[in-house]
Amino acid sequence: MGKIKTANAAAIIRKREGREFKAGGAWIYDNEVDRVEGSYENGDIIEVHDFDGYFLGYGFINEKSKIRIRMMSRKKENPVDEALLEKRIKRAWEYRKAVMASYIDEYLLDGDKEAAKDKEKYAKALSKLSTRFIFGEADFIPGITIDKFSDVLVIESLALGTDRMKDIILDICKKVLAEDGVNIRGIYERSDAKVRELEGLERTKGFIGQEFDTKVLIEENGVKYYVDVENGQKTGFFLDQKFNRQSIRGLCKGKKVLDCFTHTGSFALNAAAGGAASVLGVDASDLGCKQAEENAALNGLEKIASFQCADVFELLPDLEKKGEKFDVVILDPPAFTKSRASIKKAATGYKEINMRGMKLVKDGGYLATCSCSHFMDEELFLKTIADAARDAHKRLTQVEFRQQAADHPILWGGAASYYLKFVIFQVTDEI
Repeated sequence: MGKIKTANAAAIIRKREGREFKAGGAWIYDNEVDRVEGSYENGDIIEVHDFDGYFLGYGFINEKSKIRIRMMSRKKENPVDEALLEKRIKRAWEYRKAVMASYIDEYLLDGDKEAAKDKEKYAKALSKLSTRFIFGEADFIPGITIDKFSDVLVIESLALGTDRMKDIILDICKKVLAEDGVNIRGIYERSDAKVRELEGLERTKGFIGQEFDTKVLIEENGVKYYVDVENGQKTGFFLDQKFNRQSIRGLCKGKKVLDCFTHTGSFALNAAAGGAASVLGVDASDLGCKQAEENAALNGLEKIASFQCADVFELLPDLEKKGEKFDVVILDPPAFTKSRASIKKAATGYKEINMRGMKLVKDGGYLATCSCSHFMDEELFLKTIADAARDAHKRLTQVEFRQQAADHPILWGGAASYYLKFVIFQVTDEI
């Protein structure tokens, strides 16, 4: 069972340290802690004081992690207990309902805004809603991600302190959803990321509670998908691009489209649903391509969208040599960097893939490109694209700059919560 254990201990921050936390973040690093007074175990909640004794808040400590303390509360009168967790989780759910309201009206209530006032109809719409429910530090519950795929929850736990609380957190999530008439039929854990080892945690995955079919049917932007919560990437499906996928539809009508790093076909199927003449989706994962084909058939789009299992970095030069051109090219690569140390190498990869992509765009066509690494910040990402355009002898006109969907909130002061940059350009030849 989950537990919340508060130790009689306090961490003292070094003078002039803790800048990120004081600016609004949630992390205090190992080299920022001067000492810890009192007894505790890793994962315990402790107090945090500034060098002069000023109370800064409560957080959980882990000496095995470079992120020594993850803060959960900044007020003395708000200790970390079940009441605080319930308050945070309720606020997270209310936020999702608010920022997804127009989406719920259009896609889940079929445009009938009056239906939102009908408790039963609204409950059914919320049950069908697929959304990020808890986004770690951005929802003030560090180290925990919970995605809701229709009536299934998938949890990824990456920090020791909240890992010990996950049963409590999940019970509260189910309670909060049930109050809106949303009943969860199953929970699957995808805590199998390698970064857990940095917290001294074993990688794990499997059912929490009753077993269920891990192939979950969801609908997003009117497109249906089977989400493999057991074997898919991360929690099974990337919900953060939902509105970016929607944004490319108009550009694809009647067009020839190339979707690179298609994963399970989400951008490709939005292009096809938007009226594309043909779509080729490419991914290195054989499982991903098979799932994409299955999703295309599920939506009756298999005659428009086809999929090829190939290394994108190898395929794009081959397509260029063959003289292939596309009206729209979409680049949705995985994060090329997960640390500051590899940013330079990652920038090289982003430059290469964007240069190759631009060369395949017809004069006057469109490129949609993105980065999902928070280490690849906005300024560097845009500079890298500009460098790629120069080397490809292309001119870019920015159509739209977008970020992650609002159900993946960006916490100011918490740099890691802003990670997705998405840009649409018109690409023209140099004259």
